[in-house]
Amino acid sequence: MGRASPHPPRFEGITIDACFRCLVDQFGPQTVDGLTLGAIYALVALGYTLVYGVLRLINFAHSEIFMVGVFASLFALHALGIDTGDPTRSGLALVATLVAVMLAAMAASGLTAVAMERVAYRPLRNRGAPRLAALITAIGISLFLQELFAARYKREQLGFPRVLEKRQLFEFAGANIRTDKVLVFVSALVLMVALDRFVNHSRLGRGIRATAQDPETASLMGVDINRVVMLTFMLGGLLAGAAGTLFGVFFETARYNIGFLLGIKAFTAAVLGGIGNIRGAVLGGLSLGLLENWGATVLGGEWKDVFAFTVLVLVLLLRPTGLLGESLGRARA
Repeated sequence: MGRASPHPPRFEGITIDACFRCLVDQFGPQTVDGLTLGAIYALVALGYTLVYGVLRLINFAHSEIFMVGVFASLFALHALGIDTGDPTRSGLALVATLVAVMLAAMAASGLTAVAMERVAYRPLRNRGAPRLAALITAIGISLFLQELFAARYKREQLGFPRVLEKRQLFEFAGANIRTDKVLVFVSALVLMVALDRFVNHSRLGRGIRATAQDPETASLMGVDINRVVMLTFMLGGLLAGAAGTLFGVFFETARYNIGFLLGIKAFTAAVLGGIGNIRGAVLGGLSLGLLENWGATVLGGEWKDVFAFTVLVLVLLLRPTGLLGESLGRARA
């Protein structure tokens, strides 16, 4: 007979009633952590939903655009002379550091996304290649970027310098509201609102929505399709770069394949909210972060990823258009 496992399943010997009592006891802390993680998911999911809304393309290489943002944040901190173990900053020095690092990450991810569109996707569009070719290209770019960073930094996990002291601000419903959690959620919320306002109320945003709804008619009306597509990739890259900075501040780690699992979850969030819908991506990201944490509380942390992908399967089976199900081209004017 085989030896018994030293780590039995989380639910073995535990009643359903006990599991849900655990969820009730931990509801506050898990909700706060879920919203923090969900905000990062939402920022990355917006890149997926923007590109899909305009091109009907699932850009699976977007997860590596996020990874570029994480590493660019790390490089920026090192360029500023900040390394692991250095004292944290406060006041204006902290604000200036965070702004500089986030801008560097957004610039790196944005430029990488634009280069990806210009070098890989645009030639395929110009030749009228099928969407399957673009999908295969996206997977190839994703693997190329992963291996490029793995060749430079091996396959080791790198530490992320702590620039912000993670101190408790106050306690709410049993949850520890820390400075880093507030920074992540508020920064993500500001960026998401800014994107929504830009797409719905600016001239360039109208071009994006027109292209998403009917590219041929938009072209006849004077919209530069190539410019709109490039802008769409750039916006997604900027948000992914910001998400990379917030991820580094919160989790304090960087690795060559760090975008793989998070990218799939962000794609799940986009599908959950309604792929091609900006507000749906935000709703999907926050919802997935909450569902993950609540599910992990009931079933155990080892089931967290399983729970997330179960949500994806259920959404595709029961409501494939997502919670909101409204395309980018039909967004509010």
